This record gives sequence, structure tokens and C-alpha cells, in this order.
Amino acid sequence: MTRDANLAASTRRRRAAAVAGHRGDEAGARQYLEDPVGDVRATALGALHRAGALTPDDLAAAIADDDPVVRIRAAEVVAALGGRGPAATVALVPLLGDPDPVVVEVAAWASGERTPAEAGAVERLATLATTADDALVREAAVAALGSIGDPAGLPAVLGATGDKATVRRRAVIALAPFDGPEVDEALARALSDRDWQVRQAAEDLAPEPPED
Repeated sequence: MTRDANLAASTRRRRAAAVAGHRGDEAGARQYLEDPVGDVRATALGALHRAGALTPDDLAAAIADDDPVVRIRAAEVVAALGGRGPAATVALVPLLGDPDPVVVEVAAWASGERTPAEAGAVERLATLATTADDALVREAAVAALGSIGDPAGLPAVLGATGDKATVRRRAVIALAPFDGPEVDEALARALSDRDWQVRQAAEDLAPEPPED
């Protein structure tokens, strides 16, 4: 089979999996979980979620999948579930050490959507926020720490206020659930940041000056 024919065949299977999800057809979606093409497996996972037929084992297998596309979809589904239901016992922390930076970025974002936060997530996110080579990963990690609001993540968020502009903006927003003199000082510094979006975020969060 030629490359074009293979692509056409996998596209048909992917569409079939998606349609099964919209129809609530668990068996129709589940048959594609073992497809040789990652995009098809990822679509099947999403279809099972849409059909309300997803199991913890489905998610766990997807998180361990060889294809990053499937691992990304698994993290997205965990986020959509808020870490509840079939996602309650599924760990995202291993994906925070994934070799693919896009997987790490999505897993970081998804970690901030879990309620409560997964054990070990804050520590790992704080490390990513301060040491990850990829700025998008640092940004996602900072955002997740702000969403979680655990005091243990505050030093990493404060440190991120000195990162590149995109990360600084996210860090200032992530300061919202925290308080204390160090937070006030960081917001005061951000008010004079060279990036106008950082300044705007700081203005939105800065404490009101005391009345005379």
C-alpha cells in the first residue's frame, strides 16, 4: 500500500472512531484503541471519553503509549475530567518527565486542572518552572502552580517573574492566589516591567493603595 493510501485508510479509521464517540458507540470506538496509527488511537480515546465509556485502564495505557500524540490526548482527557471519574487514579506526574516537550507542556497544564492536585505534582512543576529548557514548558508549569495555589510552589512562581516576557506575564497572573510581602514586592516590580502585558497583569493584581 502506498503512503497516500495508508494515510487515506488511517483517516477513514480516525473518522470512524470519532463518529462512534458522537454516537455513544463504545464498541465502535474501542476497536480503534489498538490501531497501529497513533492519531487513530488518540481519537479513539477521545471518543470513549465523549461516549462516557472511558476506564482508568484506558487512560493508563494511553499515558504509557509510545506515540506522543496519544500521551497528549490522555493528558487532555485527564484535564477535562478534572482528575475525577476514570482519571482519579491515573498519574500525570510521569508525563512531567516525558522526553517530548509538548507532552510535558500539556501534562503541566493538565496538572493544574486536577482537584485536588496530584501528589508530587507541585514539586515537579516547580522544578520545571525554574529549569526546563523550553519556555512553553516553563510557562505551563508556572500557570499550573498558580492554579493549584500551593504555598510550596510560590518560590518558583516568584522566580519566574524574572524569566522571558511570556513567562513573566504568566507568572504575574499566577501570583493571584498568593499573598505576603514577597508577592507585593514582585507585583510592584512588574508594574514597571518593559513588557506592557506584564505591567497590565500587575496592575490588575496590585493591592489598592491605602486611602488617606
